[in-house]
Amino acid sequence: MPFNPERFDLSQTASESFSLAEPLAGKKKIVLESNIPQGSWVKADRNMISTVFRNLLSNAIKFTPQGGRVTLELKRLSVENGQDCYEVSVSDNGIGIPKERLGQLFRMDNTESTKGTANESGTGLGLLLCYDFVIRNSGSLRAESEIGKGSRFIFTLPAMK
Repeated sequence: MPFNPERFDLSQTASESFSLAEPLAGKKKIVLESNIPQGSWVKADRNMISTVFRNLLSNAIKFTPQGGRVTLELKRLSVENGQDCYEVSVSDNGIGIPKERLGQLFRMDNTESTKGTANESGTGLGLLLCYDFVIRNSGSLRAESEIGKGSRFIFTLPAMK
């Protein structure tokens, strides 16, 4: 995929991704909540970041049971080198990920797909793609999870003023 960074507002991209995720969430009666304020400007490849949003939202919905919640949040962080960044998190109150699997999520030799709470399937490649796209945009991606309580995927992107 070609790399075409441009200035754009993360809130707009998140909103577009939410619109695409709503039918899937609606089937499982999952509440989607976004706390990304307008004016959250970044310089990144919009298509890549849109793919990251869609994939992380889709995964959160996939592993959240009926009536659950998926939340998108944003924090601005000051970094020592003077380049602030945004920390974006996609959280759910789903089934969680076992600790032994957390460290393998972004590894090429581990593309095992896990069935969702409504028996949804996937390719096992989505998180690898997200990882690659975030890294290519000078960010980072990590995951936190607790069995039975849910997961939180956090990525960073350099912020613009």
